Amino acid sequence: MLRDDLRTLWTEPRPPDAPARVRRDWALLAAGLAGVALEAILREDVVWRPVAVVFAVWLCLLTLWRRTRPLAMVTLAFGSVSLLAVASLVAAPREPVGLYTGAVVLVLVYALPRWGSGREIVLGGAVTLAVGALCSVTDETPVVENVVGLAFLLLPGVVGAAVRFRVTARERQLDQVRSREREQLARELHDTVAHHVSAMVIIAQAGRVLAGTDPSAAVEALEGVEEEGARTLEEMRAMVATLRDRGVGAELAPPAGVADLERLVRTPGGRLRVDLGLDGELDALPPAVDAAVYRIVQESVTNALRHAVDATELVVRVAAERHTVRVSVRDDGRRTGRGRDGYGLTGLRERATLLGGTLRAGPGTDRGWHVDAELPRARSESGVHSRPRR
Repeated sequence: MLRDDLRTLWTEPRPPDAPARVRRDWALLAAGLAGVALEAILREDVVWRPVAVVFAVWLCLLTLWRRTRPLAMVTLAFGSVSLLAVASLVAAPREPVGLYTGAVVLVLVYALPRWGSGREIVLGGAVTLAVGALCSVTDETPVVENVVGLAFLLLPGVVGAAVRFRVTARERQLDQVRSREREQLARELHDTVAHHVSAMVIIAQAGRVLAGTDPSAAVEALEGVEEEGARTLEEMRAMVATLRDRGVGAELAPPAGVADLERLVRTPGGRLRVDLGLDGELDALPPAVDAAVYRIVQESVTNALRHAVDATELVVRVAAERHTVRVSVRDDGRRTGRGRDGYGLTGLRERATLLGGTLRAGPGTDRGWHVDAELPRARSESGVHSRPRR
C-alpha cells in the first residue's frame, strides 16, 4: 500500500491553470528588495556585506517563477544556500553570513507542494532536507535548535500541501455539482421528450387502425411515424438510463417550470415578502429553458431565505423577449462581502452554459444579493426538420 501511495505521489500532475505572475508577486518582490536595502544599511554586524546583499536579492528574484518552475527555483535557491554554507565553513567568519530577508526562501518552500507535480515535490523536498541537514552540520548551534529550525523550514511546505488539498477537494466537489446538474438536465429532457414521443406512438397506432381502408401510402406513413417514435423512445431511455440513480424509474411527467413559480414563491410563515413579476410570452418556452428558469428562481429564493441578512423583500422578475428569457432575483439584505456563491449557483451556471446562456451572481452595489440570468428561447428559430423519404 505504501508503494502504491508513493507511486501515486510520483505521478501526480501539476495543478492546472497556475498563474505565471500576479500583482502580489511584484509587491512581494518590492517588499523583499526594500527589506534587503534597509537591512544592508542599518545592520552593522553583516558579514561579507556585498555577498550577503547579492544573495538576498537573488532569492527575492527567484520568487517570480515559483509557480511555473517550482523545482528549479527551489534547487537554485537551496543550491545557493549550500554554496554559502560551504564558503562560511571554509572561511569561518565570526558571524553567520546572510541577511534576515533571506527568509523569503520560505515562499519557495510553500510553492513547491502547492504548484509542483508529484515528482517535483519529491525531488525538491529531498534538496530542501539535504541542504537543511548540511546547514545543521556546519552550524555550531545546539542540536535541538537545529531540529526546530529544520521543522520551521518545512512548515511552509506543509501549509502549501494543505492549501493544495483544500483547493483540489473544492474543485472535485464543484465537478460533482456540475455532473449532478447535467444529470438532472438529462432527466428533464428525457422525461419531456419521452412524454411527447409516447403520445406520438399512440396516435400513430390509432391512425394505422383508422386508415385501414385508405391508400397504402397513409398506412406506410403512419407505420413510419410509429417505428421512428418507438426507436427514438427506446434509444433515449437507454442513453439516459446510465445517468439515473439505481432503482429510479422513468417518470414521464414534465418538470416544474414557469407555471409553477406562483406556487414556489408562496412561503407561508416566511420572513421575506416575495414580489414575483412575469412579463412576455412565457407559455411556449422550450422545456429545458422552462425548467431552467424555475431552478434559477428556486435556488435564488432558497439562498435568500437562508442567508440574506436583515432582508425584508425579494424581487423576482422573469421577462420573455423575442430571442431570450431574462431572470432577475434580488433581495434587499445587508451586504456581507462575497457571500452566497456556493455549489448551488455553480450548478445553475453549468445548466445555463449548457443551454447557451449566462448566469451572474454577486452582491449588489448598495444592498443585497443579485442573481441575473439570460437564456436563449431556442437554439434555432427555424422550424421543422424534415425526415427523408425511404
